[in-house]
Amino acid sequence: MNKKPFVTKEQLDEITAKFPTPYHLYDEKGIRDNAKAVKEAFAWNKGYREYFAVKACPNPTLIQIMKEYGCGCDCSSMTELMLSKAMGCKGADIMFSSNATPAEEYQYAAKLGAIINLDDITHIDFLEKAIGYIPETISCRYNPGGLFKISNDIMDNPGDAKYGMTTEQLFEAFKILKAKGAKKFGIHAFLASNTVTNEYYPMLAKVLFEVAVKLEKETGADIEFINLSGGVGIPYKPDQEPNDIRVIGEGVRKVYEEVLVPAGMGDVALYTEMGRFMTGPYGCLVTKAIHEKHTYKEYIGCDACAVNLMRPAMYGAYHHITVMGKEDQPCDHKYDITGSLCENNDKFAIDRMLPKIDMGDYLVIHDTGAHGYAMGYNYNGKLKSAEILLKEDGSFEMIRRAETPRDYFATLDCFPIYNKIFE
Repeated sequence: MNKKPFVTKEQLDEITAKFPTPYHLYDEKGIRDNAKAVKEAFAWNKGYREYFAVKACPNPTLIQIMKEYGCGCDCSSMTELMLSKAMGCKGADIMFSSNATPAEEYQYAAKLGAIINLDDITHIDFLEKAIGYIPETISCRYNPGGLFKISNDIMDNPGDAKYGMTTEQLFEAFKILKAKGAKKFGIHAFLASNTVTNEYYPMLAKVLFEVAVKLEKETGADIEFINLSGGVGIPYKPDQEPNDIRVIGEGVRKVYEEVLVPAGMGDVALYTEMGRFMTGPYGCLVTKAIHEKHTYKEYIGCDACAVNLMRPAMYGAYHHITVMGKEDQPCDHKYDITGSLCENNDKFAIDRMLPKIDMGDYLVIHDTGAHGYAMGYNYNGKLKSAEILLKEDGSFEMIRRAETPRDYFATLDCFPIYNKIFE
């Protein structure tokens, strides 16, 4: 299977004439088609809603596109809440799922009327002290512990994760919350990250649905929604088979009808909060080859670096690379593709077989539409790049400008040194 960019070299020439590399580029058509498919896949559930994980790609233009398909916002910080509010989200449009949360963030979430998802049983008292009451609608995050397996494959290790309550804590939390005035409840769990299998959501759903039936029976709590969270992944590598969201939705429907409907819980709404699946494949980092180095290895130096895409440097993540204009040429050269940070892990690829790269070639680094720009930082004083939207009609527009030195030094503007920098 071959990964093809959603943009042509001719289009990149036109974009780069106005916005120099590096930049993140997003595919409006891809995002729209995918959001529509997600909505259709779960249309069988009357209360279904996707809460886009803002942390994956916090750009208001892209979030607005998904809002047009009924998506809400999943937030985990004050600034994500602020962005969602500015975009017109309020009340049940926002799911606030955070951990080790400062009191002021709970206060702001409550002010917006967001659905608060508690990560730990101790946060019940913390929330009550912070806002003065327990909301009538509340959610709890569940962690069943152990290993999460599909067939014989270990998908992840929830027991080693910092998130969520144990089974005993979850039941106790529901009882406490109900006694404190909560009337409508939700359950949330995230058991595996970036799964490329249609079985993950149905397996997770079965775990949550069975717990929900027991919770309602033992605590008398009215469970209004079950949040399957994220974890539905994308095929970063060309030989991976992508998830089929319609197959996934159908798998969840079968479990819903097997577990919840017979228990008289056929009115429970389902929520998801995908980030990577919603935007990941529909973004790329466009960079240019500007140096070549021939030492113990062959290196290609780019004008982008780990500031623009942290995942490969952070945990060796694979991102496919296309040398634009050379898609049909043989991959007979072995390169390390590097950035310019003073860090040896600042590499987009190691020992990657690619066509011969010449200086000035565009390199498209695939699947950066989630956890790409969002994870950027400013080590070495490097500046974050612009974000560009490739529109459905083939035109393009800037949806976030590139950082400038003034942005970088802005937090020094109250000191005399600030003005000296720009003399």
